[in-house]
Amino acid sequence: MSLRERLNDDLKIAMRAKDPLRLAVIRSVKAAILEAETRSQRTTLDDDGIIQVIVKQVKERRDSAIEFARALRPDLVEQLEREMEVLKPYLPNALTEAELDQLIDEAVLQTGAQGPKDLGRVMGWLTPRTRGRADGKTVSEGVRAALQRLTR
Repeated sequence: MSLRERLNDDLKIAMRAKDPLRLAVIRSVKAAILEAETRSQRTTLDDDGIIQVIVKQVKERRDSAIEFARALRPDLVEQLEREMEVLKPYLPNALTEAELDQLIDEAVLQTGAQGPKDLGRVMGWLTPRTRGRADGKTVSEGVRAALQRLTR
């Protein structure tokens, strides 16, 4: 079953269950998918494209939760955390720290990176393999650390 079909089925289930949180979150994801398809003028997004949209939705909620925590709004932080929990089942399993380190090491070897100046090449190789499975900032920091070790 494709991710789009899964979202549609879960939307129907949320409607029948009268689950307002799940209903609102799935509707917002479907709207974001439609917007992405319209913006790129592609007919339909495949599962990878939908995962990118969902990752963006989770990141926006995570960033908002940080801002609401700074503003001392625990009610809104809790709401966003519940929304992120609704979205997690649609994402691939997250990479463990060991798996990420292994992928970074493989990326450095495959690209022939010599030092920090090769960050872009390594990230270009690594990004498609970690999309939806690791935070881009965490991946970038890990690559920077690995490339710094090469110059020592």
